[in-house]
Amino acid sequence: MQKKRKDSNFFNMHPSLQILPFHSPNLPRKNPSPIHRKTMSSSDRLPIRDTRPQQQPVKHHHSARYYAQRVRESFTTRVTKVLCAIFLSFLLVALIVFFIVWLSLRPHRPRFHMIDFTVPGLAQKPGLDNAVITFNVTARNSNQHIGIYYDSMEGFVYYKDKQIGSTPLLHPFFQEPKTTTVVYGQFGIGTATLAVNSRRWKEFVNDRQHGTVHFRLGIMSVIRFKVSTWKSVHQKMHVNCDVAVDSDGLILPAWKNRKCSVYFS
Repeated sequence: MQKKRKDSNFFNMHPSLQILPFHSPNLPRKNPSPIHRKTMSSSDRLPIRDTRPQQQPVKHHHSARYYAQRVRESFTTRVTKVLCAIFLSFLLVALIVFFIVWLSLRPHRPRFHMIDFTVPGLAQKPGLDNAVITFNVTARNSNQHIGIYYDSMEGFVYYKDKQIGSTPLLHPFFQEPKTTTVVYGQFGIGTATLAVNSRRWKEFVNDRQHGTVHFRLGIMSVIRFKVSTWKSVHQKMHVNCDVAVDSDGLILPAWKNRKCSVYFS
């Protein structure tokens, strides 16, 4: 009795345990009741451990030649970066030095001013036979440390934008810094440097009757700049000076000492 009571207490403490009826292998087996089927389906299942071998990451094994090539490429890249940095540093220093030198020199182009311009025969009736045009202008080198070589210089005179004369001016010379040079020239019928016929002279006379005759003086020169021992390449300089004379053939006061335009080509 006591043993049977103990077994009963054990199953009471563990209600999930069921006593199944014994079936002999020789006897026909009955289907479990719906209550038993339900109890079996709702029972806890044990976790299943996956014993399949997991795929391991593939390790790439490179040869010593591969690693040597990687090291060589890394070294080449580093050397290239260092050389580029050195080159850029030198370039920056050179630009700074050039800018400082340019500021200290402050190069200026020559300055030309019209001083005098006369047509003496304009007031004379037979003036065509001895027609002469004379002029002088000043060329100023305003640079403090830059000299100018004038390798050649030629003068031209224009009337109504048509060239009527040309003549060579001054022999080659060197102009020191902060100096002024007077450029004198003359165009004349007798020297074949003035091409004026009777029709053109008549136009001069007609303008003279209105009080003024307008001309344009042009100067073309090939120059070089000099800084210490350095000399620049040849540059072609053009000077244009507008001028007007009165009925006496003398320059009008309004055009005296007027600044001329200068440009290079």
